[in-house]
Amino acid sequence: MTHFGFLSTYPPTRCGLATFTEALADALTVSPMDDAVIVRVLDAPDLTRARDAYRSPHLSAELIGGGSGAAAVAALSACEVAIVQHEYGIYGGEDGDEIIAVLAAVTTPTIVVLHTVLPAPTEHQRAVLTQVCAHASVTVVMTDAARETLIEHYTVDSSLVHVIPHGVASIAVGTVAPHARKRVLTWGLISPGKGIEWGIRATARLIAPDQSPDVEYVVAGQTHPKVLAQDGESYRAELTRLVEELGVESSVHLDGRYLERDELAALLAASDVVLLPYDSRDQATSGVLAEAVAAGIPVVATGFPHAVELLSGGAGIVVAHEDPEAIAAALHTILTGDTVARRMRDAALSDAADMSWPAVAEQYRLLAAGIGATAAA
Repeated sequence: MTHFGFLSTYPPTRCGLATFTEALADALTVSPMDDAVIVRVLDAPDLTRARDAYRSPHLSAELIGGGSGAAAVAALSACEVAIVQHEYGIYGGEDGDEIIAVLAAVTTPTIVVLHTVLPAPTEHQRAVLTQVCAHASVTVVMTDAARETLIEHYTVDSSLVHVIPHGVASIAVGTVAPHARKRVLTWGLISPGKGIEWGIRATARLIAPDQSPDVEYVVAGQTHPKVLAQDGESYRAELTRLVEELGVESSVHLDGRYLERDELAALLAASDVVLLPYDSRDQATSGVLAEAVAAGIPVVATGFPHAVELLSGGAGIVVAHEDPEAIAAALHTILTGDTVARRMRDAALSDAADMSWPAVAEQYRLLAAGIGATAAA
């Protein structure tokens, strides 16, 4: 029996790390021989939720920004292997540096999973990530590009850096369900930097009188909770104003709901292209990108590292950042070319073969067994 511990945000928190951790924990504990505990990372104590109010049986402790971390350390140290999700913004302190003391105090072998690897960090960001990796038994990144960036720009032992892809749920939709208009879809938690304004501008070009086909652009997802707490719905209001300014109200739909798994599957089944017009040049990992590819939907994405790597096999088109003309041209190529779209779908489903959560969990299980054996030797 393997007793896994996880440190991360976790549902009902709605963010990429939370859903990642829930999926990985569930996949690692399908056997009665394995179990897991979750130490949930929070900005402040959750006083509105009883321990059993959420469906997961795994919740064990909480790590609150600015707190001592003693309960988190105790819970993780009681496990055989701890799996820690790292993102600068989820932990307390400057650049999330409070995580360093927690990692230093945990006595069990630790796998740290990096969701962001910046090629041009500040000196403090570089120091934080270097120390995080130093306290880990092994470090996991999700792409070859992220591994290369980590080794080149940070002081780490390259032999302890492993690549395991982002897992995806089984939401493949096969052929697109019949629908009246060609549909372009962007989904996920909405925040500045997602580049949705470029998707809106590209849509305006696609629906110009001399263009075809009839297209609608659907942006599905609620505003990121941290953005909502700090800035309210100002970004969504800016997008709404842009839609009105460009006169594309009938072709752009901003759906502010958080999509559950069945809702996402239904929306994907009625979409022709997934658009990821992100502003970031450095994004090492995108769960939305991984899920789009796994669903067999052609993708148009700006050239952030994960997109360049994952779409290299033909599952989509990489375009320049902040370039609505290039985005519109790529979308037009897919939306008007059945052969092109079919070829991209086939490539996407082929590329996704090793990205299912059971396959990804098995890689973590083997890695955990290896560091556990090393620690016991």
